[in-house]
Amino acid sequence: MDRIVITGTGAVCGAGRDPAAIVDALAAGRSAVAPIASWDSARWPRRFAAEVADYNGNELLGDRKLMKLVRRSDVFGIYAGTKAVEQAAFTPYRDGLDEAAAAEFADQTGCYVGSGGGAFNVNYDYFPLMAAAQGSMERFGRELPDTVNPMWLLRTLPNNVLCHVGIRHGLKGPNACITNHSVSGMLAVIEGALALREGEAQRIVAVGHDAPIEPQTLLYYHRAGLIAQDTLRPFDVRHDGSLLGEGAAALVLETEASAAARGAAVLGEYLGGGDASDAEGIFAIRADGDGPARAVEAALADACLAPADVGMIVAHGNGTPQSDVSEAAALRRVFGAAMPPVTAFKWATGHLLAASGILDVAVGLEALRRRVVPGVATFATAAAGCEGVAVSGAAQAARSDVVLIVCRGFGGTNAALLLRAASTA
Repeated sequence: MDRIVITGTGAVCGAGRDPAAIVDALAAGRSAVAPIASWDSARWPRRFAAEVADYNGNELLGDRKLMKLVRRSDVFGIYAGTKAVEQAAFTPYRDGLDEAAAAEFADQTGCYVGSGGGAFNVNYDYFPLMAAAQGSMERFGRELPDTVNPMWLLRTLPNNVLCHVGIRHGLKGPNACITNHSVSGMLAVIEGALALREGEAQRIVAVGHDAPIEPQTLLYYHRAGLIAQDTLRPFDVRHDGSLLGEGAAALVLETEASAAARGAAVLGEYLGGGDASDAEGIFAIRADGDGPARAVEAALADACLAPADVGMIVAHGNGTPQSDVSEAAALRRVFGAAMPPVTAFKWATGHLLAASGILDVAVGLEALRRRVVPGVATFATAAAGCEGVAVSGAAQAARSDVVLIVCRGFGGTNAALLLRAASTA
C-alpha cells in the first residue's frame, strides 16, 4: 500500500496565523485567551475566549467580493485551506501539464472539510425586523426582502468552505462536508486518508473550521457548566472548564507516488486513524475513558504500531474536569506507566470545536518536526484522577518521531490519529 504523506499545512487561530507561529507561542508560554473584544460581553457571566486578534476578512481572503457570500468561520477555513495548498505547491505543477493531464490531475484531487453546525448569530439579521413587526407576520413577510441580506442563505451554508476551496483551487475529485461537533476536522483528515487508500484520489485537501465565539453559544456552554472562569488548565487541580477559540487548520495529504512525481517536500506521513463512540448521551462521558481509549487503540491498529512507538501525545485537554479525568483514564489504559510526553494546546488557542482536532494535528506535526513537546503553561499540579498523565508545564523531548492526537466531542464522539514527522533539519 502506497504511503500517505503530508505536503502542506495551514492554520489560523488566536495564537497565530500558521503552525510555526502557533508553536512559537506555545514555546514562549503565550496564550491568546483574553477578554472578548468582538462584541460587548460586559453583562455575560463568562467573558474570556481566544479570538483572532485584528480580524480582517478581506485581508485573510484576498477577495473582497467573496466576503459577501461567507461567514467569519468560512473566512478562516478558506484561508487555512489556501495556505496548505500553496505550501504543497501542486497548482503550479498542474498548470504546467498539458490539457488532458491537467484535467486528470484535477479529477484526482479532492477536498474534505469538517464544519461547525453553525452559530446562533446567523439568525441575528432577522432580529431588528422581528422587533419592528411587533408580532405581525404580514408586516414581517412584506418587509423581509428589503431588510435581510438576499445572500443570507448562501452565507449560512455549512459547506461553504468545501465549495470555495474547491472552486479556488480547481479540486474536482471526491469531496465531503462533515459536521460532527469537535471531531469534524479530525474526521476530515481520516476520511480523506481513506479516500487515498481506496484509490479514489491521489491528493486530498482536508480542512476544519469554526467560529463559535458569539453570545448565545457562550451563554449556553456556560449554563451547561463547561466554561472556565478565566483560564483553561488541562489536567490541573485548578481546572474549572474550557474556553472557546476560533479559527481553522488544513492539511494536504497525498500518495507518496503523487508527491514524488512532482518532487514535493514532505512534512510528515499519515500513519492511521480511528474513531469510537461512548454512545451514552449528548453530554455523558464515561469515567473509565472507554471511548477515547478505543479510538486510540483503533488508530494504533490501523497504523500497525504499538503504544511504545508513540513519541508524544497531543491530548484533547479541554480543561473540563470530567473530560480531563476520563481522558487521563484512557491514556493510562493504553500506555500505562510507559506513557510518552503529553501536551495539549487549548490553554493557548481555546477550544475551536469543529476545528480543534485538525488544529492540534497541524500544530502537533510542526512541534514534532522540531522534536519538542511544548509545555502546558497553565499546568502545575495534577488533578485527582489525572495522575500518571505525562504532562508538564515545561517543554519535554519527544521519544520518537510519531505523534498521537486525541479529539473528543459532544454525543460521546472520539477520534485519534497518528502521524510521523519529517525533521526540519
